[in-house]
Amino acid sequence: MHVKIGSIVIDCNEFDKMLAFWQDMLHYVPKYPPKDGWVILRDPKGKNPNVFLNKIPKSVKGRIRLHLDLYTDDQEGEVERLLKMGASLYPRDYKADDDFKILVDPDGNHFCLVQVPKSEATEIFRASSRD
Repeated sequence: MHVKIGSIVIDCNEFDKMLAFWQDMLHYVPKYPPKDGWVILRDPKGKNPNVFLNKIPKSVKGRIRLHLDLYTDDQEGEVERLLKMGASLYPRDYKADDDFKILVDPDGNHFCLVQVPKSEATEIFRASSRD
């Protein structure tokens, strides 16, 4: 089993401004073209976590605006392991094609555990083992 920080997720209201800001600051590039108010910015050298920007309505109050996406090649096994360590599963209805589960650490901080496609797992986890 492997787990690594895959993305730092930032909820934002001013998507275009935030995209320009984070892209210019980090010199990251979009993994895919921005679409419907979200984009994954990646390190062109592949050494650092992604920054995922997610546009939310301004009227949303009390939402956690920053969280980690942890990538894994064994989501089911990792959820079980993390629950034993003191995490809890955030109550939510998941769609069949959702690749993530929301968990809460012992101090109440949310994070996502994302199942990476098998076709990408070798490259993703090889990059982190080279460091």
